[in-house]
Amino acid sequence: MIWRSAAFFGFATLLVACGGPATSNNTSTPSNTNTTTTTKTDASKSGPTDLKALAARVVDQSAGVKEGDVVLVSGGTRDMELLENIVVEVEKVGGQALLSIDSDSMTKRGYTEVPEKFDSQPPKLGMALAKTVNVVIGVDSNEAEALLADIPPARIQARSKAGLPVNEEFIKNKVRQVSIGNDLYPTDWKAKRFEMATDAFAKLFWDSVNVDYSALQATGEKARTALTGKEMEITHPNGTSIKLNLQSKPAYLSDGVISADDVAKGNTSVFLPAGEAAVLTAPNSGTGKFVIEKDYFQGKEIHNVVMNFENGKLTSMTGEGDGFAAFKADYDAQGEGKDILSYIDLGINSSFTLAPSSKLGNWVSAGMVSLGTGNNTWAGGTNNVAGGTGGHLAGCTVKIDGKAIVENGAWKL
Repeated sequence: MIWRSAAFFGFATLLVACGGPATSNNTSTPSNTNTTTTTKTDASKSGPTDLKALAARVVDQSAGVKEGDVVLVSGGTRDMELLENIVVEVEKVGGQALLSIDSDSMTKRGYTEVPEKFDSQPPKLGMALAKTVNVVIGVDSNEAEALLADIPPARIQARSKAGLPVNEEFIKNKVRQVSIGNDLYPTDWKAKRFEMATDAFAKLFWDSVNVDYSALQATGEKARTALTGKEMEITHPNGTSIKLNLQSKPAYLSDGVISADDVAKGNTSVFLPAGEAAVLTAPNSGTGKFVIEKDYFQGKEIHNVVMNFENGKLTSMTGEGDGFAAFKADYDAQGEGKDILSYIDLGINSSFTLAPSSKLGNWVSAGMVSLGTGNNTWAGGTNNVAGGTGGHLAGCTVKIDGKAIVENGAWKL
């Protein structure tokens, strides 16, 4: 199940927690275990791409780093070559880089060895950085399938909540954020979830990261135009049927590039692999149900999750599978604002195609619908809360003011 905040938020939480989750985008929380066993992934083998060229592209094109910028770079030891290249590319254009290294072990020990009383500690370091940096570039560093499954949800929620002022400060200062991973970083266990061989999944990932951004931008602008309207209706043969009104704000695009126009509109984040167009729901709007066919929580499958909405709020949720009870407990531990229907996100990347038999969704595949509650600051919204939920669903029909823009999972641009 998903909830997403801005790319820097995971790092802000890390600063508060001395070891919070390194990524803010948790589509498939790892399996249930009390160990910190890590499955290493050799990026040079699993990701056949030119890391130096990728770093230059991320720094110059995606983040638009310029002389004088202060850039926070974060990731794990698995990706040291890429991280080093990013730092050097920042310096080559006259920027100054601060490199932060994370690990699963440090993250886990931040909970098991650091006293609970510090979970709500004011984020002094995070606030100082939020007032200093212009850009954040983060690489998903999570490797273990089951890192925080045995940590009480209330502790994780407390740390997330403590980081909210940092989130607000980054938004206020229009800090540009590039996040590499987008719930799809190619580990063995994630490839298995998507019913693909690791090498094939890794190739798909890196090819999608390296997609032609100019073409993706053009597709994004068409999607943005199509998403202009007042009322949206989403239906699916699985019983999904929900109507909602949209805010008048233009759709947020994650098209691989943070342009000056994006910054001016308050859209300062991009997720790689890119390929999303997201709209914000109007207050008190959204009635019906959204059915998630398959997902995972703490490594245990969840299926047939029915999210019922009334007047813009999630009023009830039922589901099946070994992971549903833990998922529901995690959601219940979250605070105010978690139940507000906040965004609809549509995938626009036609190059990210998965096994036809897979019912597990993602953010970027063309025609994929992602619906979520809670935090929507990453898409230019104002619901800055420490939580939320939602999911992905392929094969939907989406109408704007009665006109189909996506039909049975295919865009009609």
